Amino acid sequence: MATEIHLVKVGMTMHEGTVEEWYVGDGERVETGALLYRLETEKVNLDVDAESAGVVKHLVAEGTTLEPGEVVGYIYADGEPIPDVLPKPGPKDVAVHEESSVPAKPAPTAERPSGKAGKRIAASPVARKLAAERGIDLATVVGSGPRGRITKEDVEQAAPPAAHAPAPAANAIPLRGMRKTIAERMFASLRDSAQLTMDMEVAMDDAVKLRQALVAEWEGDGVRVTYTDLVLVAVAKSLLRHPAMNAALVDDAIVRFDHAHVGVAVALDEGLIVPVVKDAHDKSLQEVARTSADLAARARQGALTVQDVEGGTFTVTSLGMFGVDGFTPILNPPQAGILGVGRIYDGVRWDGDTPQREARMRLSLTWDHRILDGAPAAEFLATVRSHLESPFRVLV
Repeated sequence: MATEIHLVKVGMTMHEGTVEEWYVGDGERVETGALLYRLETEKVNLDVDAESAGVVKHLVAEGTTLEPGEVVGYIYADGEPIPDVLPKPGPKDVAVHEESSVPAKPAPTAERPSGKAGKRIAASPVARKLAAERGIDLATVVGSGPRGRITKEDVEQAAPPAAHAPAPAANAIPLRGMRKTIAERMFASLRDSAQLTMDMEVAMDDAVKLRQALVAEWEGDGVRVTYTDLVLVAVAKSLLRHPAMNAALVDDAIVRFDHAHVGVAVALDEGLIVPVVKDAHDKSLQEVARTSADLAARARQGALTVQDVEGGTFTVTSLGMFGVDGFTPILNPPQAGILGVGRIYDGVRWDGDTPQREARMRLSLTWDHRILDGAPAAEFLATVRSHLESPFRVLV
Protein backbone atom coordinates (compact mmCIF):
# COMPACT_ATOMS: atom_id res chain seq x y z
CA MET A 1 0.00 0.00 0.00
CA ALA A 2 1.31 3.44 -0.92
CA THR A 3 2.75 5.64 1.82
CA GLU A 4 1.05 9.00 2.17
CA ILE A 5 3.25 12.11 2.15
CA HIS A 6 1.80 14.66 4.56
CA LEU A 7 2.33 18.37 4.98
CA VAL A 8 4.38 18.31 8.16
CA LYS A 9 3.16 20.33 11.17
CA VAL A 10 6.07 22.31 12.62
CA GLY A 11 5.27 23.56 16.12
CA MET A 12 1.92 23.90 17.84
CA THR A 13 1.16 27.35 16.37
CA MET A 14 1.50 26.43 12.69
CA HIS A 15 -1.74 27.02 10.76
CA GLU A 16 -0.69 26.38 7.15
CA GLY A 17 2.33 25.52 5.05
CA THR A 18 3.45 25.61 1.43
CA VAL A 19 5.15 22.92 -0.63
CA GLU A 20 7.79 25.35 -1.80
CA GLU A 21 9.77 22.87 -3.90
CA TRP A 22 9.72 19.16 -4.69
CA TYR A 23 13.24 17.73 -4.48
CA VAL A 24 12.05 14.51 -6.16
CA GLY A 25 10.22 14.76 -9.45
CA ASP A 26 6.84 13.19 -10.14
CA GLY A 27 7.50 9.56 -11.05
CA GLU A 28 11.10 9.58 -9.78
CA ARG A 29 12.42 7.16 -7.19
CA VAL A 30 13.47 8.19 -3.68
CA GLU A 31 15.41 6.39 -0.95
CA THR A 32 14.38 6.37 2.70
CA GLY A 33 15.75 9.43 4.46
CA ALA A 34 16.50 11.34 1.25
CA LEU A 35 15.24 14.89 0.83
CA LEU A 36 11.67 14.85 -0.45
CA TYR A 37 10.28 18.40 -0.46
CA ARG A 38 10.93 21.86 0.93
CA LEU A 39 8.26 23.13 3.33
CA GLU A 40 7.68 26.86 3.81
CA THR A 41 5.82 27.76 7.00
CA GLU A 42 4.68 30.93 8.70
CA LYS A 43 7.90 31.19 10.72
CA VAL A 44 10.59 28.79 9.49
CA ASN A 45 11.38 26.60 6.49
CA LEU A 46 12.10 22.88 6.67
CA ASP A 47 13.49 20.15 4.42
CA VAL A 48 11.25 17.05 4.73
CA ASP A 49 12.73 13.56 4.33
CA ALA A 50 11.14 10.51 2.75
CA GLU A 51 9.83 8.00 5.31
CA SER A 52 10.09 5.10 2.87
CA ALA A 53 11.69 4.17 -0.43
CA GLY A 54 9.86 3.97 -3.73
CA VAL A 55 8.38 5.98 -6.59
CA VAL A 56 7.10 9.45 -5.72
CA LYS A 57 3.82 10.73 -7.12
CA HIS A 58 2.84 14.36 -6.57
CA LEU A 59 -0.70 15.11 -5.47
CA VAL A 60 -0.11 18.89 -5.33
CA ALA A 61 2.08 21.24 -7.34
CA GLU A 62 4.89 23.40 -6.04
CA GLY A 63 3.56 26.57 -4.42
CA THR A 64 0.44 24.88 -3.05
CA THR A 65 -0.58 26.00 0.44
CA LEU A 66 -2.46 23.59 2.69
CA GLU A 67 -3.26 22.94 6.33
CA PRO A 68 -0.91 20.74 8.40
CA GLY A 69 -1.56 17.04 7.92
CA GLU A 70 -2.96 17.32 4.39
CA VAL A 71 -1.71 14.71 1.92
CA VAL A 72 0.59 16.19 -0.73
CA GLY A 73 1.69 12.99 -2.48
CA TYR A 74 2.40 9.28 -2.26
CA ILE A 75 5.39 6.92 -2.28
CA TYR A 76 4.72 3.62 -4.08
CA ALA A 77 6.91 0.66 -3.17
CA ASP A 78 9.01 -0.98 -5.86
CA GLY A 79 6.78 -3.20 -7.99
CA GLU A 80 3.56 -1.74 -6.58
CA PRO A 81 1.11 -0.72 -9.33
CA ILE A 82 0.61 3.03 -9.65
CA PRO A 83 -2.95 4.03 -10.60
CA ASP A 84 -3.65 6.56 -13.31
CA VAL A 85 -5.80 8.51 -10.86
CA LEU A 86 -4.29 8.96 -7.41
CA PRO A 87 -6.52 7.94 -4.47
CA LYS A 88 -8.30 10.45 -2.30
CA PRO A 89 -6.35 11.45 0.80
CA GLY A 90 -6.96 9.61 4.05
CA PRO A 91 -7.50 11.22 7.47
CA LYS A 92 -5.18 14.07 8.40
CA ASP A 93 -2.06 13.24 10.35
CA VAL A 94 -1.35 16.32 12.44
CA ALA A 95 1.50 15.03 14.56
CA VAL A 96 3.82 17.90 15.45
CA HIS A 97 7.28 17.75 13.93
CA GLU A 98 9.82 18.30 16.72
CA GLU A 99 13.02 20.10 15.75
CA SER A 100 15.79 20.33 18.31
CA SER A 101 18.33 21.97 16.04
CA VAL A 102 18.61 23.41 12.55
CA PRO A 103 15.50 22.50 10.52
CA ALA A 104 17.20 22.14 7.17
CA LYS A 105 19.73 19.32 7.29
CA PRO A 106 23.30 20.51 6.75
CA ALA A 107 24.39 19.80 3.22
CA PRO A 108 27.53 17.66 3.02
CA THR A 109 30.18 18.68 0.55
CA ALA A 110 29.01 17.38 -2.79
CA GLU A 111 30.68 16.87 -6.14
CA ARG A 112 29.67 19.39 -8.76
CA PRO A 113 27.01 17.77 -10.95
CA SER A 114 28.19 17.35 -14.54
CA GLY A 115 26.56 16.70 -17.84
CA LYS A 116 28.62 13.60 -18.63
CA ALA A 117 26.76 10.54 -19.80
CA GLY A 118 25.53 8.38 -16.94
CA LYS A 119 25.85 11.20 -14.43
CA ARG A 120 22.47 12.68 -13.47
CA ILE A 121 22.45 16.37 -12.65
CA ALA A 122 20.71 17.08 -9.34
CA ALA A 123 17.96 19.62 -10.05
CA SER A 124 14.39 20.18 -8.94
CA PRO A 125 11.62 19.45 -11.45
CA VAL A 126 10.70 23.13 -11.81
CA ALA A 127 14.36 23.99 -12.38
CA ARG A 128 14.59 21.40 -15.17
CA LYS A 129 11.44 22.74 -16.81
CA LEU A 130 12.60 26.36 -16.60
CA ALA A 131 16.06 25.47 -17.95
CA ALA A 132 14.46 23.69 -20.92
CA GLU A 133 12.23 26.70 -21.64
CA ARG A 134 15.19 29.08 -21.57
CA GLY A 135 17.61 26.82 -23.37
CA ILE A 136 20.02 26.63 -20.43
CA ASP A 137 22.42 23.71 -20.02
CA LEU A 138 22.05 22.57 -16.41
CA ALA A 139 25.68 21.46 -16.43
CA THR A 140 26.64 25.15 -16.53
CA VAL A 141 24.53 26.11 -13.51
CA VAL A 142 25.91 26.05 -9.97
CA GLY A 143 23.37 24.61 -7.53
CA SER A 144 22.73 26.36 -4.24
CA GLY A 145 20.20 23.88 -2.86
CA PRO A 146 20.75 20.96 -0.50
CA ARG A 147 23.69 18.78 -1.57
CA GLY A 148 24.38 21.01 -4.55
CA ARG A 149 20.91 20.60 -6.04
CA ILE A 150 19.96 23.18 -8.69
CA THR A 151 16.89 25.23 -7.75
CA LYS A 152 14.54 27.43 -9.75
CA GLU A 153 16.35 30.51 -8.43
CA ASP A 154 19.70 29.16 -9.68
CA VAL A 155 18.28 28.81 -13.19
CA GLU A 156 16.69 32.25 -13.06
CA GLN A 157 20.05 33.80 -12.18
CA ALA A 158 21.82 32.00 -15.00
CA ALA A 159 22.07 34.18 -18.12
CA PRO A 160 19.85 32.66 -20.86
CA PRO A 161 20.97 32.73 -24.52
CA ALA A 162 19.80 35.87 -26.33
CA ALA A 163 17.57 33.88 -28.67
CA HIS A 164 15.68 32.46 -25.70
CA ALA A 165 15.57 35.59 -23.55
CA PRO A 166 12.13 35.77 -21.91
CA ALA A 167 9.85 38.62 -22.82
CA PRO A 168 9.33 41.29 -20.17
CA ALA A 169 6.42 40.49 -17.88
CA ALA A 170 4.79 41.91 -14.78
CA ASN A 171 6.53 40.73 -11.63
CA ALA A 172 3.58 39.44 -9.60
CA ILE A 173 4.74 37.94 -6.31
CA PRO A 174 2.21 35.68 -4.54
CA LEU A 175 1.42 36.77 -0.99
CA ARG A 176 2.31 33.61 0.91
CA GLY A 177 4.63 32.18 3.51
CA MET A 178 6.47 34.69 5.66
CA ARG A 179 5.24 37.73 3.70
CA LYS A 180 1.61 36.63 4.08
CA THR A 181 2.06 36.00 7.80
CA ILE A 182 3.58 39.45 8.32
CA ALA A 183 0.76 41.10 6.38
CA GLU A 184 -1.93 39.32 8.37
CA ARG A 185 -0.31 39.77 11.79
CA MET A 186 0.54 43.45 11.36
CA PHE A 187 -2.93 44.30 10.09
CA ALA A 188 -4.50 42.35 12.95
CA SER A 189 -2.15 44.05 15.42
CA LEU A 190 -3.27 47.53 14.37
CA ARG A 191 -6.92 46.50 14.14
CA ASP A 192 -7.22 44.64 17.44
CA SER A 193 -5.10 46.66 19.87
CA ALA A 194 -4.95 50.22 21.22
CA GLN A 195 -1.46 51.25 20.10
CA LEU A 196 0.27 54.46 21.09
CA THR A 197 3.90 55.50 20.61
CA MET A 198 6.12 57.80 22.66
CA ASP A 199 9.68 58.96 21.95
CA MET A 200 12.53 59.66 24.35
CA GLU A 201 16.05 60.90 23.66
CA VAL A 202 19.03 59.20 25.27
CA ALA A 203 22.46 60.73 25.90
CA MET A 204 24.84 58.10 24.47
CA ASP A 205 28.35 59.48 25.08
CA ASP A 206 29.16 56.96 27.82
CA ALA A 207 27.50 54.08 25.93
CA VAL A 208 29.56 54.89 22.81
CA LYS A 209 32.77 54.85 24.85
CA LEU A 210 31.80 51.60 26.57
CA ARG A 211 31.00 49.87 23.29
CA GLN A 212 34.28 50.98 21.71
CA ALA A 213 36.20 49.63 24.70
CA LEU A 214 34.32 46.31 24.67
CA VAL A 215 34.79 45.83 20.91
CA ALA A 216 38.54 46.04 21.46
CA GLU A 217 38.43 43.99 24.68
CA TRP A 218 36.39 41.12 23.25
CA GLU A 219 37.94 40.99 19.79
CA GLY A 220 40.00 37.95 20.75
CA ASP A 221 36.82 36.20 21.94
CA GLY A 222 35.13 36.64 18.56
CA VAL A 223 32.43 38.88 20.05
CA ARG A 224 31.47 42.25 18.59
CA VAL A 225 28.90 43.96 20.76
CA THR A 226 26.40 46.25 19.02
CA TYR A 227 24.32 49.16 20.24
CA THR A 228 21.28 46.93 19.84
CA ASP A 229 22.87 44.49 22.30
CA LEU A 230 23.25 47.31 24.83
CA VAL A 231 19.59 48.25 24.33
CA LEU A 232 18.50 44.64 24.60
CA VAL A 233 20.19 44.18 28.00
CA ALA A 234 18.84 47.53 29.22
CA VAL A 235 15.36 46.44 28.14
CA ALA A 236 15.63 43.02 29.79
CA LYS A 237 16.68 44.53 33.13
CA SER A 238 13.96 47.19 32.90
CA LEU A 239 11.22 44.66 32.13
CA LEU A 240 11.70 42.94 35.49
CA ARG A 241 11.39 46.30 37.25
CA HIS A 242 8.23 47.16 35.30
CA PRO A 243 6.15 43.96 35.06
CA ALA A 244 3.20 45.85 33.59
CA MET A 245 5.24 46.18 30.37
CA ASN A 246 6.50 42.60 30.49
CA ALA A 247 3.02 41.29 29.79
CA ALA A 248 0.57 40.05 27.18
CA LEU A 249 -3.19 40.07 26.70
CA VAL A 250 -4.37 36.47 26.34
CA ASP A 251 -8.06 35.45 26.32
CA ASP A 252 -9.22 38.67 28.01
CA ALA A 253 -6.64 38.28 30.77
CA ILE A 254 -3.41 40.23 31.31
CA VAL A 255 -0.58 37.76 31.79
CA ARG A 256 2.59 39.09 33.44
CA PHE A 257 5.88 37.23 33.02
CA ASP A 258 8.65 36.73 35.55
CA HIS A 259 11.27 36.31 32.82
CA ALA A 260 12.43 38.53 29.96
CA HIS A 261 12.49 36.70 26.63
CA VAL A 262 13.38 39.57 24.31
CA GLY A 263 12.80 39.24 20.57
CA VAL A 264 15.11 41.06 18.16
CA ALA A 265 13.69 41.84 14.71
CA VAL A 266 15.91 40.68 11.81
CA ALA A 267 15.26 41.96 8.28
CA LEU A 268 15.38 39.34 5.50
CA ASP A 269 14.84 39.71 1.76
CA GLU A 270 11.45 38.02 2.06
CA GLY A 271 10.31 39.85 5.19
CA LEU A 272 10.94 40.22 8.89
CA ILE A 273 11.53 37.53 11.51
CA VAL A 274 11.91 37.92 15.28
CA PRO A 275 14.19 35.35 16.94
CA VAL A 276 14.10 35.47 20.73
CA VAL A 277 16.96 35.83 23.22
CA LYS A 278 15.63 33.64 26.02
CA ASP A 279 16.18 34.73 29.64
CA ALA A 280 18.00 37.87 28.52
CA HIS A 281 17.73 39.23 32.07
CA ASP A 282 19.99 36.40 33.32
CA LYS A 283 22.62 36.73 30.58
CA SER A 284 25.74 38.87 30.61
CA LEU A 285 26.22 41.47 27.89
CA GLN A 286 28.76 39.21 26.19
CA GLU A 287 26.35 36.26 26.27
CA VAL A 288 23.59 38.42 24.81
CA ALA A 289 25.93 39.65 22.06
CA ARG A 290 26.90 36.06 21.19
CA THR A 291 23.31 34.84 21.23
CA SER A 292 21.86 37.70 19.18
CA ALA A 293 24.65 37.41 16.57
CA ASP A 294 24.05 33.66 16.27
CA LEU A 295 20.28 34.09 15.93
CA ALA A 296 20.68 36.82 13.30
CA ALA A 297 23.13 34.70 11.29
CA ARG A 298 20.87 31.65 11.36
CA ALA A 299 17.86 33.80 10.50
CA ARG A 300 19.59 34.97 7.30
CA GLN A 301 20.57 31.37 6.50
CA GLY A 302 16.98 30.19 6.95
CA ALA A 303 18.16 27.89 9.74
CA LEU A 304 16.07 29.01 12.72
CA THR A 305 14.00 26.47 14.62
CA VAL A 306 10.49 26.98 15.93
CA GLN A 307 11.93 27.26 19.45
CA ASP A 308 14.10 30.18 18.29
CA VAL A 309 11.10 32.35 17.39
CA GLU A 310 8.56 31.45 20.07
CA GLY A 311 8.06 32.64 23.63
CA GLY A 312 8.98 36.33 23.33
CA THR A 313 7.64 38.70 26.01
CA PHE A 314 8.85 41.96 24.40
CA THR A 315 10.46 42.99 21.11
CA VAL A 316 13.29 45.32 20.08
CA THR A 317 13.56 46.53 16.49
CA SER A 318 16.25 48.81 15.10
CA LEU A 319 16.45 50.93 11.96
CA GLY A 320 19.34 53.04 13.16
CA MET A 321 21.77 51.30 10.81
CA PHE A 322 19.73 52.75 7.91
CA GLY A 323 20.04 56.31 9.18
CA VAL A 324 16.53 56.46 10.64
CA ASP A 325 16.09 58.86 13.57
CA GLY A 326 12.76 57.56 14.86
CA PHE A 327 9.77 55.54 13.69
CA THR A 328 6.53 53.97 14.90
CA PRO A 329 7.02 50.24 15.47
CA ILE A 330 3.96 47.98 15.36
CA LEU A 331 3.27 45.63 18.26
CA ASN A 332 4.12 41.96 17.96
CA PRO A 333 0.88 40.52 19.41
CA PRO A 334 0.03 39.57 22.08
CA GLN A 335 2.98 41.42 23.65
CA ALA A 336 2.35 44.68 25.51
CA GLY A 337 5.27 46.61 24.01
CA ILE A 338 7.90 46.99 21.30
CA LEU A 339 10.87 49.36 21.31
CA GLY A 340 12.17 51.02 18.17
CA VAL A 341 15.84 52.07 18.11
CA GLY A 342 17.02 54.96 15.93
CA ARG A 343 20.48 56.04 14.80
CA ILE A 344 23.09 57.71 16.99
CA TYR A 345 23.46 61.35 15.96
CA ASP A 346 25.20 64.54 17.10
CA GLY A 347 23.04 66.42 19.58
CA VAL A 348 23.64 69.40 21.83
CA ARG A 349 23.48 69.72 25.59
CA TRP A 350 23.90 72.97 27.50
CA ASP A 351 26.56 73.44 30.17
CA GLY A 352 25.27 76.72 31.56
CA ASP A 353 25.31 79.03 28.57
CA THR A 354 27.82 76.89 26.70
CA PRO A 355 26.62 74.36 24.12
CA GLN A 356 28.36 70.97 24.19
CA ARG A 357 28.24 68.34 21.46
CA GLU A 358 26.70 65.06 22.64
CA ALA A 359 25.92 61.72 21.02
CA ARG A 360 22.21 61.00 21.20
CA MET A 361 19.76 58.30 20.21
CA ARG A 362 15.97 58.27 20.01
CA LEU A 363 13.95 55.41 21.43
CA SER A 364 10.36 54.91 20.21
CA LEU A 365 8.14 52.81 22.48
CA THR A 366 4.83 51.47 21.20
CA TRP A 367 2.58 49.95 23.85
CA ASP A 368 -0.92 48.52 24.10
CA HIS A 369 -3.11 50.92 26.06
CA ARG A 370 -5.45 48.03 26.91
CA ILE A 371 -2.68 46.48 29.03
CA LEU A 372 -1.08 49.54 30.61
CA ASP A 373 -1.44 53.30 30.63
CA GLY A 374 0.92 56.04 29.50
CA ALA A 375 2.50 56.77 32.89
CA PRO A 376 3.83 53.24 33.57
CA ALA A 377 4.92 53.00 29.94
CA ALA A 378 6.88 56.25 30.33
CA GLU A 379 8.43 54.99 33.57
CA PHE A 380 9.62 51.85 31.81
CA LEU A 381 11.14 53.86 28.96
CA ALA A 382 12.85 56.19 31.44
CA THR A 383 14.44 53.17 33.15
CA VAL A 384 15.77 51.93 29.80
CA ARG A 385 17.21 55.40 29.20
CA SER A 386 18.80 55.43 32.65
CA HIS A 387 20.57 52.12 31.95
CA LEU A 388 21.96 53.42 28.67
CA GLU A 389 23.05 56.77 30.04
CA SER A 390 24.86 54.99 32.90
CA PRO A 391 25.90 51.91 30.91
CA PHE A 392 27.86 50.24 33.72
CA ARG A 393 24.41 49.04 34.78
CA VAL A 394 24.20 46.72 31.76
CA LEU A 395 27.40 45.00 32.93
CA VAL A 396 26.14 44.08 36.40
